[in-house]
Amino acid sequence: MKLLFIHSVFMRCTLLLCVLLTVSGCTALGYYGQSIGGQWEVWNRSRPIDELLVTLDTADPLRAKLQMVLDIRDFASSELALPDNDSYRSYADLQRPYVVWNVFATKPFELNLKRWCFPFAGCVGYRGYFAQADAQAFADQLAAEGLDVYIGGVAAYSTLGWFDDPLLNTVLRRSPAHIAGLIFHELAHQQLYVEGDTAFNEGFATTVQLEGVRRWLEKHGTQQQRQDYAQSRQRQDEFVVLVIRARDQFKALYAEALDETEMQIRKTGLQVRLRQQYQQLKKQWGGYAGYDAWFAQDLNNAQLAAVTTYREHVPVFQRLLAEQQADMAAFYRACAELGEMPMEDRKQVLVSRN
Repeated sequence: MKLLFIHSVFMRCTLLLCVLLTVSGCTALGYYGQSIGGQWEVWNRSRPIDELLVTLDTADPLRAKLQMVLDIRDFASSELALPDNDSYRSYADLQRPYVVWNVFATKPFELNLKRWCFPFAGCVGYRGYFAQADAQAFADQLAAEGLDVYIGGVAAYSTLGWFDDPLLNTVLRRSPAHIAGLIFHELAHQQLYVEGDTAFNEGFATTVQLEGVRRWLEKHGTQQQRQDYAQSRQRQDEFVVLVIRARDQFKALYAEALDETEMQIRKTGLQVRLRQQYQQLKKQWGGYAGYDAWFAQDLNNAQLAAVTTYREHVPVFQRLLAEQQADMAAFYRACAELGEMPMEDRKQVLVSRN
């Protein structure tokens, strides 16, 4: 059984390598090599959850969480009409806090993320690395070119249905509601993914995530879990609103006709102001420090854009879901119709409904 599993993983990696070698040049082979190596590690460490549940050396706390994962996975397909496949029915312990570190970059006085294009995923506003040191090296290279750079750790990602994605230890350390949300989010990418439109894809998947967790907690959560999740969501929403407002202020600044020195001075002033506003928000939260690490960083354009790009369209998708009377299948069809539009037309529709 073990040999058959490794052979299957090897064949998948070989297929992926052949495709990448066909579509990419020599300069990209180093990057794709680390991608294939990282994906190989994920697959090689994966074990079916059903097997782990009956294995004697599986610790009881892990066994309980893995059973919960299978229940959440069944809920995703039966209650949310998400793809019913073997994704998130296996488990891999990578023995690190994140599976991937994404590198984001912008010009110093712009908020548009630099884009990179890949097979399967199309063009996206980040580059992902399975090793933090590799992400840092690439970020240092971009920073040396004068770009604003931000590195964000990622707990889960989707291969968009090309392969069966395992649940990772990077997810399992979170609360039950957040575990459910991550599973719903990544399966949503399998349900619908529009090549080259990160804001659309993340807005759609986040909306499915929020609706899915709401339904799951309503049916299976405890009162305490519902209260804790509601508080967490309120804080995150207030954080996002704060960042979006700051983004708009930076955007207005960059539209002014200022020389580079004055622009940098004004930019620094906005960064100081954003930190002050966070301290005020933190007091409203009773001193909750969950976002301290984020605000301790540069607060540069790349960092702001990494947040706002992922959340900006969520209200539009939530209204669209309400228009479909919360029918998930109908919602997916309506979103798929949007996804078939030319990108500029799609953006105009989303902006007009924001």
